[in-house]
Amino acid sequence: MKTTYLILVYMLICCVSANAQCILDSNGDPIAVDGSDCVNTLITAVPFLRIIPDARSGGMGDVGLAISADPNAMHFNSSKLAFADKDLAISTTYTPWLRALGLNDVYMAYLSGYKQLDEFQTIGMGLRYFSLGTISFTDINGESLGTGKPNELEFAGSYNRKLSEKFAAGLTLKFIHSNLASGQSVDNIEIEPANGFAADISMTYMTDLKMNDKDSDLTIGLALTNLGSKVSYTNSVNKDFIPANLGLGGAWTINMDKFNKITFAMDINKLLVPTPCVGPDCDSAPQNDILDYKEQGVVSSIFSSFGDAPGGFGEEMREFTFSLGAEYWYDEQFAVRAGYYYEDATKGNRKYFTVGLGLKYNIFGLNFSYLVPTTNQRNPLDNTLRFSLLFDFAAFGGDEAS
Repeated sequence: MKTTYLILVYMLICCVSANAQCILDSNGDPIAVDGSDCVNTLITAVPFLRIIPDARSGGMGDVGLAISADPNAMHFNSSKLAFADKDLAISTTYTPWLRALGLNDVYMAYLSGYKQLDEFQTIGMGLRYFSLGTISFTDINGESLGTGKPNELEFAGSYNRKLSEKFAAGLTLKFIHSNLASGQSVDNIEIEPANGFAADISMTYMTDLKMNDKDSDLTIGLALTNLGSKVSYTNSVNKDFIPANLGLGGAWTINMDKFNKITFAMDINKLLVPTPCVGPDCDSAPQNDILDYKEQGVVSSIFSSFGDAPGGFGEEMREFTFSLGAEYWYDEQFAVRAGYYYEDATKGNRKYFTVGLGLKYNIFGLNFSYLVPTTNQRNPLDNTLRFSLLFDFAAFGGDEAS
């Protein structure tokens, strides 16, 4: 067995912790051996699809479903692009990965953009590339098996349309390619790139509000993302779910005066994948060596994901993650951002504060974000500075920069 390949796979599953051993209490509910809640994280293939690619959202606790539209809406909720106030814009983001471990060749790059076709229709595109640098493969005895450059890729295109003055819907189609250890093998089974297709369905509602003679607007976004086929890195019928997700978010923007405005936002997310079975009854695999929860179909697993947790309703509620963020703009030229992200300790235990800055000048926009963990669990973005660069081509026509 190629130990380096296994280490690589677990490193990629950056959003989860190793599941602790669980037992059943007198009521048949799973608990940890010390009596605490059972750690039972949701594990999927290609978790890079859920990495936040935008430094603006990265400075606001990873909110993004309902904040004002820019090209990075392709990741969160493409239907927002139907409300974009500019004709054409492009964004590029560079995210260093695992820099706290001294790795300099692991990163994610994201390119996104949109173009308005008319006052009702907008198309968008997104290209995500995740490089894991150069990996040295070895066998169980430490003998060299050569080197490789694992990488993952997502290409997305969307169509978004206003269905009324306040409501829009969007559809995004994606191609996913994940090449972790092509040319290597595990137990004489050759490792191949995993390919798959997925779709996002999103909706946005936006309305104006009056508050103490100040103009404000409320935006609500709903997105079903990464709905698609299972993937496998071998010819085995044992395939893994991709990170299908349900997201609901809201954002309230208050225009305090001509120069000052502030936005408060919140996102709630839940993975739409089966919860692994835990406890003594799950130690033995079925006759075909595929665990029962992995044999579910994609559609059935989406619906069952709201009620399949071994710990019942309480565990289901722990599978929701929460993002809170705020953004202050002065004269549409300078922004300060802050936020907080929360994930239950039994479902990954990611908890961190974020801060960020934004600058706009003419056709350019520049965003920075910085993550500060609040637990002892390491985060791939610990103390890492991310940045995004936006190009507002509408400014060439004399419009104010977006």
